[in-house]
Amino acid sequence: MTSDGAVTFWIFLLCLIGTPQLKGSEAGRPDELHIGGIFPIAGKGGWQGGQACMPAARLALDDVNKEPNLLPGFKLILHSNDSECEPGLGASVMYNLLYNKPQKLMLLAGCSTVCTTVAEAAKMWNLIVLCYGASSPALSDRKRFPTLFRTHPSATVHNPTRIKLMKKFGWSRVAILQQAEEVFISTVEDLENRCMEAGVEIVTRQSFLSDPTDAVRNLRRQDARIIVGLFYVVAARRVLCEMYKQQLYGRAHVWFFIGWYEDNWYEANLENEGITCTVEQMRIAAEGHLTTEALMWNQNNQTTISGMTAEEFRHRLNHALIEEGYDINHDRYPEGYQEAPLAYDAVWSVALAFNKTMERLTTRKKSLRDFTYTDKEIADDIYSAMNSTQFLGVSGVVAFSSQGDRIALTQIEQMVNGKYEKLGYYDTQLDNLTWLNTEQWIGGKVPQDRTIVTHVLRTVSLPLFVCMCTISCCGIFVAFALIIFNIWNKHRRVIQSSHPVCNTIMLFGVIICLISVILLGMDGRFVSPDEYPKICQARAWLLSTGFTLAYGAMFSKVWRVHRFTTKAKTDPKKKVEPWKLYTMVSGLLSIDLVILLCWQIFDPLQRILETFPLEDPVSTTDDIKIRPELEHCESERNSMWLGLVYGVKGLILVFGLFLAYETRSIKVKQINDSRYVGMSIYNVVVLCLITAPVGMVIASQQDASFAFVALAVIFCCFLSMLLIFVPKVIEVIRHPKDKAESKYNPDSAISKEDEERYQKLVTENEELQRLITQKEEKIRVLRQRLVERDVNTKGTELNGASGPGIGAGGANGNGNGNGNGGTATTSLAIQPLATNIISTAASAHPTPAATLAITQDTHEHRT
Repeated sequence: MTSDGAVTFWIFLLCLIGTPQLKGSEAGRPDELHIGGIFPIAGKGGWQGGQACMPAARLALDDVNKEPNLLPGFKLILHSNDSECEPGLGASVMYNLLYNKPQKLMLLAGCSTVCTTVAEAAKMWNLIVLCYGASSPALSDRKRFPTLFRTHPSATVHNPTRIKLMKKFGWSRVAILQQAEEVFISTVEDLENRCMEAGVEIVTRQSFLSDPTDAVRNLRRQDARIIVGLFYVVAARRVLCEMYKQQLYGRAHVWFFIGWYEDNWYEANLENEGITCTVEQMRIAAEGHLTTEALMWNQNNQTTISGMTAEEFRHRLNHALIEEGYDINHDRYPEGYQEAPLAYDAVWSVALAFNKTMERLTTRKKSLRDFTYTDKEIADDIYSAMNSTQFLGVSGVVAFSSQGDRIALTQIEQMVNGKYEKLGYYDTQLDNLTWLNTEQWIGGKVPQDRTIVTHVLRTVSLPLFVCMCTISCCGIFVAFALIIFNIWNKHRRVIQSSHPVCNTIMLFGVIICLISVILLGMDGRFVSPDEYPKICQARAWLLSTGFTLAYGAMFSKVWRVHRFTTKAKTDPKKKVEPWKLYTMVSGLLSIDLVILLCWQIFDPLQRILETFPLEDPVSTTDDIKIRPELEHCESERNSMWLGLVYGVKGLILVFGLFLAYETRSIKVKQINDSRYVGMSIYNVVVLCLITAPVGMVIASQQDASFAFVALAVIFCCFLSMLLIFVPKVIEVIRHPKDKAESKYNPDSAISKEDEERYQKLVTENEELQRLITQKEEKIRVLRQRLVERDVNTKGTELNGASGPGIGAGGANGNGNGNGNGGTATTSLAIQPLATNIISTAASAHPTPAATLAITQDTHEHRT
């Protein structure tokens, strides 16, 4: 028992204890049988189907009471009130019906929430409840509602039909939008179970109380295309308006609505309910939606138990509704019009059950007038009679299952041009779908259950790829031609002095780099996903080893030039040994091989797809989105390996740039193209420092990335070949004979004798520089002594002038009687000597003879 049912039970139990029981003799006239009716009529929410069902029930009462063979001697009387489809108010109406005279034998109820409350409590009074308008699957629980029957089929009867339609149209992805009412919650739970069994994915389930705005927006975010809507008609109008605002209608969307709404439900009460959409907008949003409903009108033109056909009953009902003020002539039907046959047949079911019960009670000499709310025996008789009731009514064949549910076919309709058109019928028990093939889809084709996402692989532009491949092939051809030229002219001094083997290694590196350009442009257009990892590995190996061979050969040259010039002072006849150049290249290549092998063995490159946001196709009427994808070569620890490779290469680039700068103005005969090699290194370093970061930034743009990297590699290769080999080619062409090469290349024109003379002059210059330094030091010492002598001389003169003792120096001054005569003579001799030494030192730099003269002159003066 639910909480609402428990509260209702205790309320009625207290009322039962405090209220005297009604007896059969107090129930009214002896020839009347009284039943209670609870009709939702004037409410603002939920299902107000009593507007049409109550007039239909009154028509049934008139027909039943006119039937002479039915309830002989008795007249069936209906006492009714409005529940407004509110469970609390429905419970109050029930209480008034039960505890106000006359006594009721059975209750009729409509609206699932009211039926739930009434049926859960009615068992305490041994009353049978017959619901003419309640579709909640929860009402099928016999333990919870042991005395409930209903002429309205359960809402779950729609679910097999919905699943059948989904299979028919190939929909395997649906969304659900429901109102937070028990009837719809139970229906959705059953639908979810059936979808799971049928393999249909429920992409989202949204619920709302009264305002569906957020729920509908969430459907749009989830890209819902096939949507099952479960809500009362008042909420349905709000949903439809929000559908229009969110553009969840048209050729790309299909909505399943409940079929028991009135035909003009989307146009009615818009102003009263505060719907902000116009009638035209509501019509646009409603176009094309599907409805499923249990058949509530007899489809065959057969005479029913009442003596009428379904069409005759329709005319009578329309006339009765017109009398009550409804504008039927202009298709303004009251709510509950579709369920009106169910209410009509419900009254007939009560009459037939009472008639059968009276026959059983007659054998026991009892009557329905003897029923009290504590008489379970008569209540069981009424239950058995109702359970076995079966007849042809205006709603079709009326029969009840063991759960008290109505057994009925399901009808499928579609809104076409503002009107409902029948598409077919579905028999759940026989799993038989009768299809009329009258469906009409906006756009002329069945909508898709999802946006068809087409995965498109972004590939390098074919003209760009062909262009780069052509340029690379030309570069490869030129490199091979230069290799042949290098080998053919290896005996020439201009080639010999540039180390032709290193040049050949560089050219092979260029060829490998140019081949890697071709592999950089090979993608999913040319290779399968399974073969793509091999391309990834080949790219890494070729580009890395090609760079090492090409740049390593140039780096080894500039390194040897730097080493040669720094050691020439100590070993002027030092020669460049070629094996040291090859060793340098081999060392750099070994580092590459170790890194690449470890990378491939422990963390090989794989094909990784980068996905991009969905894009609209250029031109198509289908509901298609394009999901661009781009192939990348990556490994699990890709950043680590790239950092290691870039780190090693970066160090070599920076060091090579430093060496090239240090040796920018040095000319060495043994490596006669060192200046051009340095210029090539500048070019490679600058382009590498630009290409590496920019290539990583634009990696998601396949054309730009390929073009930028390819052009950088091609430019480096071509420029290096031009700088290093064009001068040699020109020299060989201009001077076919080896002896005439001195005019073009000054470095290569230096003869062996000139080279030896140059080295001798360099050595002599260094020796002169050393001697000059020594003489300057001696001059500094002599000047210091002169200053000291001047100071001493001045002091002696002052002492001689002050007394006769000064003249004593005459004995030591060569007998001239002057005490400081020797000192003065010495001072005068030293001063011109210093001047002579300074001038001699200043002018004696060019030759060793001058240095020797300075040495002898100084020695003589000292003597």
